[in-house]
Amino acid sequence: MKKIYIYDSVKKEKVEFQSIEDKKAKIYVCGPTVYDDSHLGHARSAIAFDLLHRVLKINGYEVTMTKNFTDIDDKIIKKMYQTSRTLEDITSEYINAYKADMRALNVLDNTLEPKATQNLEVMKEMINNLISKNIAYVISNGVYFDTSKDSTYGCISHRASDENSQARVEINTEKRNSSDFALWKFAKDEDVVFEASFGNGRPGWHIECSAMIEKHLAYKNTPYQIDIHGGGADLLFPHHENEAAQTRCSSNQEIAKYWMHNGFVNIDGEKMSKSLGNSFFLKDVLKSYSGEVIRFYLLTAHYRTDFNFNEEDLLSSKKRLDKLYRVKKRVYGVALSEVNKEFKDKIIDALNDDINTSKAISFIDEMISSANDKLDINPKDKALKKELVANIEFISEVLGIGNNDAYSYFQFGISNEEKTEIEELIEKRTEAKKAKDFDTADKVRDEISNLGISLMDTPAGVVWEKV
Repeated sequence: MKKIYIYDSVKKEKVEFQSIEDKKAKIYVCGPTVYDDSHLGHARSAIAFDLLHRVLKINGYEVTMTKNFTDIDDKIIKKMYQTSRTLEDITSEYINAYKADMRALNVLDNTLEPKATQNLEVMKEMINNLISKNIAYVISNGVYFDTSKDSTYGCISHRASDENSQARVEINTEKRNSSDFALWKFAKDEDVVFEASFGNGRPGWHIECSAMIEKHLAYKNTPYQIDIHGGGADLLFPHHENEAAQTRCSSNQEIAKYWMHNGFVNIDGEKMSKSLGNSFFLKDVLKSYSGEVIRFYLLTAHYRTDFNFNEEDLLSSKKRLDKLYRVKKRVYGVALSEVNKEFKDKIIDALNDDINTSKAISFIDEMISSANDKLDINPKDKALKKELVANIEFISEVLGIGNNDAYSYFQFGISNEEKTEIEELIEKRTEAKKAKDFDTADKVRDEISNLGISLMDTPAGVVWEKV
């Protein structure tokens, strides 16, 4: 059995992944706060942990992939009063939009997708438990976690406080320690309110994830509740630090055996941020580029590095992906055989080494170059073509690219009306050829060519692509 190595953000080194239960992996990834459309940062995180999901599956693990939706938050409440819409109306819209974006990126379905509002009871139970232990305390505006009661607070991020983070939150002189954080916020005017024995209000952000892991995933009577906890690097402190503290003090377990974090997305060198006005919404990028092209571009850099997103590199990356699809065109309609074992092993070995996508893609580049050379020499090599079909299927399974039709891939950006016009012209040309009216057939082909479309006659019929 092959070994899998991942970079543990807490240990700050690559470690061998050893699951709590044999050949099973429980993963929890912090999902979006659903008050707006998803952006490239969401795409980066989703694709990074989708790769982890796929790598574990290809190694024979039964994966429980969980991503939550934060559907109660200050930003959502603000939007409610700005738009006079209900909380459910707003959050349902953006959850559906997020899921559509993930499908476009070919992200595998999650096993579980809990919402904060559907898990309030377990949050209250956890808070009551912490109050009973005098680890949580009540003040005028809510229930707070006493960080001084957790002797290992700071062990996740290796810092116990952050002045910049603390400066962003409301200063409260009632708190026992400056690093204490809210578990429950008492109701204010024009607030969303839920009943609780310790005071009506709503949960703090950090308690949501701890409670949902406790309810949906946690192993009992083990040192760790789940195998891997993941998210963006910006969540390491204070969010993940606070999650770990809550769970540790409530259940006497560590929340996760391993911690993994993906890097930031920068737009032309700047950290992506709405305050900078450079946060690219996925829905806008998807108007100009297919989700697969965006996915491939994001795969070209290691998931832990910060990613500098710019259109010039995106176009270069697309040309690289185009080459895979041009090989797929050369084996169009051929049945698959067995994947090349050496090729498969090299890809798996690269991905098992902390998801080294750059190395894996370099092996794909080599395969493409070799395939073209061999097909140029012997274009009728059926054994090679069948193997290439299998190789591409394997690439699709483990990297989530190359799974589209070889010709429809090159049709991206053509509207349905334009497609209808092209198909009608192709039918007109076909009928002319059947009637041996080759002058008309040639004129129609020229007309199609003037639309920027290239035709190819194949045994399976006429196929076309955008030039």
